[in-house]
Amino acid sequence: MTIEVKGDLDVGEIQPFTPDMTPADRKKIWLQIADISEAEFDAIFVENKARQVNVPALGSKAPDFELDILDKENGRTGDKVKLSDLRGKPVGLIFGSYT
Repeated sequence: MTIEVKGDLDVGEIQPFTPDMTPADRKKIWLQIADISEAEFDAIFVENKARQVNVPALGSKAPDFELDILDKENGRTGDKVKLSDLRGKPVGLIFGSYT
């Protein structure tokens, strides 16, 4: 999802997010800075909430998955690795973007 600033925005007017904020408070801020309608925001929220049932619980067994093996230039080698193939070995997973 891309969030774009509407027109001229003085970020000094925007209240910062804090851990004690209610979801309604957070929504109000998002709607101030987002280039989406409240209906679009609500639809995205419902979609994301529905996806949460598929998220493994903290401490539960990781679901098995398969990834492409990349070469040194980040090109696909055609080989794959499954998490279950690495059972008993240390595995580090890095999520994010390095762009």
